[in-house]
Amino acid sequence: MKQKDDNKHDKPLKPNDKSSKVVPMGIMFVVLCGFSFYLGGIFCSEKDRFTSTRDVAKSVESPRKSVSTPVQVKTVSFPQCSADYQDYTPCTDPKRWMKYGRHRLTFMERHCPPAFDRKECLVPPPDGYKEPIRWPKSKKECWYRNVPYDWINKQKSNQHWLRKEGEKFYFPGGGTMFPNGVSAYVDLMQNLIPGMKDGTIRTAIDTGCGVASWGGDLLDRGILTVSLAPRDNHEAQVQFALERGIPAILGIISTQRLPFPSNSFDMAHCSRCLIPWTEFGGIYLLEVHRILRPGGFWVLSGPPVNYENRWRGWNTTVEEQKSDYEKLQELLTSMCFKLYNKKDDIAVWQKSTDNNCYKQLDTPDNYPPKCDDGTEPDSAWYTPLRPCVVVPDPKNKKSSLKAIAKWPERLHVAPERVADVRGGSDGAFNHDDSKWKSRVKHYKKLLPALGTNKIRNVMDMNTVYGGLAAALVEDPLWVMNVVSSYASNTLPVVFDRGLIGTFHDWCEAFSTYPRTYDLLHVDGLFTTESHRCDMKYVLLEMDRILRPNGYVIIRESSYFVDAIATIAKGMKWGCHKESTEYDIETEKVLICQKKLWYSKQSS
Repeated sequence: MKQKDDNKHDKPLKPNDKSSKVVPMGIMFVVLCGFSFYLGGIFCSEKDRFTSTRDVAKSVESPRKSVSTPVQVKTVSFPQCSADYQDYTPCTDPKRWMKYGRHRLTFMERHCPPAFDRKECLVPPPDGYKEPIRWPKSKKECWYRNVPYDWINKQKSNQHWLRKEGEKFYFPGGGTMFPNGVSAYVDLMQNLIPGMKDGTIRTAIDTGCGVASWGGDLLDRGILTVSLAPRDNHEAQVQFALERGIPAILGIISTQRLPFPSNSFDMAHCSRCLIPWTEFGGIYLLEVHRILRPGGFWVLSGPPVNYENRWRGWNTTVEEQKSDYEKLQELLTSMCFKLYNKKDDIAVWQKSTDNNCYKQLDTPDNYPPKCDDGTEPDSAWYTPLRPCVVVPDPKNKKSSLKAIAKWPERLHVAPERVADVRGGSDGAFNHDDSKWKSRVKHYKKLLPALGTNKIRNVMDMNTVYGGLAAALVEDPLWVMNVVSSYASNTLPVVFDRGLIGTFHDWCEAFSTYPRTYDLLHVDGLFTTESHRCDMKYVLLEMDRILRPNGYVIIRESSYFVDAIATIAKGMKWGCHKESTEYDIETEKVLICQKKLWYSKQSS
């Protein structure tokens, strides 16, 4: 305090004091000028350095343009995983379930292992594995040894899901809600929804799919279904579906959005799938609303539909079931669904195409509210579910079910939402469509099995507009179109064409069982993703999901091709390098086939 007071009462500076301060200020001025000149020199030199760095970045941005020094890797040989990894699903592994919460079955969602726990081994087939039965015979039967699960046979035999006879499982087409067979069930559904007969409805999702008999029957009617079920310890529903040659993916509606864009599916279905639709504020039904396009249908069979006649077999009371049905109806109405048709055990609701309906959501204290938190409607990779309604964008007037072209015309019509893609246009879409017709023609010369019944389940691992799938549409196969969660969002265009697909990040394992695809197709994936994903782990994941004797088409920059072939050899793949249809040196096509081998622990 004393020092502060002394300073406060200092005397004013005398004239000679002021002149004595001029000299230091002059020196300061000279120093600052010199320092500024120095900084200017540094800036100029750094500017030159950054310019040259950009030039270098341009030269390596696309290895297809400059392949003077291709990537080289050392020869590698991967060991076999132990026999208990035969149905290993890394991101939905039951062995790790206890680490996660039980609330809303969170433990069944995707939880990928940390980097230090990733397996660097080859997943073996089951003892006695055989080459899968070919389509269309596979829809009715499969080898027991390929999916050796007795539990589902014992538990569901009375519902005629499947039955085991000798070395095979047979699928009679039964189900909990269709004791007379799935075809009779779908016939009734078609009577309730005429759009299932004329090409209006093309894409569907089946939540809690069983062994995918519903999706399998719809294939014969021109409707492409994604069958969805979680990984489980005993039932292996998705594995049965894929072994039969029916599209399916591991998944569950829990705390995260499903990996699909908004307004995509023409129809959603639940046949006693045991999803508690009215619990947790109806959050599961809100997700169905998000992925269903305007005018799309939601079909429910089982509790509480037809409760008046069915309640006695549901271990409940008629009053409880009536209350559940009224809650469901009230919730659906609040989301702008209306009851479209109903008969016996099947009820059908339709999502509104009139955006005026959603104005009710602006009412204070209304539930559910309108989503206005800034989350993109199409954001669907590890995106939390939100208790709000995703309102369809009013500018997309041609994306509703009644406005979009019917199948098969919609396959080659540039969808309205192509304009939402960066650089997307009708011209770009048409060019891509034409390009893939030429590429597929060339692929069939390189791989004669393509287009025959040797190849049924196909995955395009990094599609843009689904061009490969469109070019193969007349062949006896189906394609899972995968769009990287880090790429431009083109998946809505894929669905608008009447095709199916999913978001995924190839730095992680895919949501499927081992040995579920006959053909994997890659187009420049390593060029675009190698800065994020280790090439070795991507290829090991491809080996996991590829069937023995299955094929891989890798269209890639010459910069990566030799390295990929080296790793592939270490996975027991046989590969040969071919030219593209353009016969250019900077890009090559690698055709590979996975060999059938058995575990050393096998009998």
